[in-house]
Amino acid sequence: MKVIVHDFSGHPFQAELSRELAAKGHHVDHVFSEQYVSGKGHLTRQPGDSRTLAFRGLTLHLPFMKYSPLARLRFERAYAREWIKQLKADRPEAVVACNLPLVSMYFFARYARRTKLPYVMWHQDIYSSGLSDELRRRLPRPMAALGTHLFITMEAYCARNARHVVAIGEAFKAIYPRWRVKAQCVSVIPNWAPLDRVFPVGRSNRRSALLFDDEDSLRLVYAGTIGRKHNPHLLVDLLQNVLDNGIDASMAVISVGEAADEIAEVARTRNLPLTVLPFQPAENLPDVLGSADVLVALLEPDATKFSIPSKVLSYMAAGRPILGLMPADNPAAQDIDASGGFVADPTPVGAKVAAEWLAELAGDRDTITSIGLRTRQIAEQKFDVTDVTRQFETILRDAVADRRGARSAG
Repeated sequence: MKVIVHDFSGHPFQAELSRELAAKGHHVDHVFSEQYVSGKGHLTRQPGDSRTLAFRGLTLHLPFMKYSPLARLRFERAYAREWIKQLKADRPEAVVACNLPLVSMYFFARYARRTKLPYVMWHQDIYSSGLSDELRRRLPRPMAALGTHLFITMEAYCARNARHVVAIGEAFKAIYPRWRVKAQCVSVIPNWAPLDRVFPVGRSNRRSALLFDDEDSLRLVYAGTIGRKHNPHLLVDLLQNVLDNGIDASMAVISVGEAADEIAEVARTRNLPLTVLPFQPAENLPDVLGSADVLVALLEPDATKFSIPSKVLSYMAAGRPILGLMPADNPAAQDIDASGGFVADPTPVGAKVAAEWLAELAGDRDTITSIGLRTRQIAEQKFDVTDVTRQFETILRDAVADRRGARSAG
């Protein structure tokens, strides 16, 4: 089977799915955006990879301007055109589409329907919800309502015309009946982290000196995008509260963008022991996460229903205690609790409570170690890429068989 897995973001576990599918003998092209800046996976052929696996980054002459509506619209339309041009040349039997911007996904879905190309919509977020929130922040209510209706209509079209929708959480299933997506065309497959690519390492390693000056301080790391679903000021609040509790602590934030720049400026102004670094190469991720005593995750309340922070999954694989400033009902929060980590509300009060937990943890190296071991154990129990690959393979085979059956009947 010739498959294209298109993950716009270029994240680690999507690349691992492509590797596993190729290892089973399928011809897999893994496509991603070169211009989207985030924590990337291993997006080149690695030793041991199947010869039927290829990676391809798409680059446009237009810049990707995330927070400029008109510029982003132009980019997303151009991105769709470029990918569709390549699809016409590649002629895959099926496509897995993941993390594509909504406008790009919509134009692809129209092309796929017109050409009867079967695709799986790997649904990582309810994109129309986030876009609608942005409209409500920027526009008068009537215009925002019109835009919201348009975005919902577009996303519903993409889901309804997919041969199958793979959602990352059960909460997604509540919205599909409204979009007229058939229940038999939906599967829930939770995200995971590649355990052989992200694993526990020693606290002192090749990257720790880049992140931290002090060997003895309590080390906190946040690694991942900081978008509208996150409140970056909570990271500063958390560190300040820990210091106010008399704990020698420092923080490294691995991210880029406006929020990361803002955190860096606040840290300079307050003279806080906080370092901001850009995203690191995928091969350095174990060392970056392993440099921490505690890994920090953020999620705002209005994002919790349809967003499960994938960074928590990488944190679990790294085998470190996790502190989540997020709603307690999020599935990631439940994993953090189960491992012995700590979850507090994503508010200044929550940051203060979390700092008290960190103060208790700071002098107890044995507890830090035991929580880390438990966290990795839960990851090993939950992250079964073999089973995930089997499920995707079955879904893709059924989609291709449906298309072949339709051709034969025609």
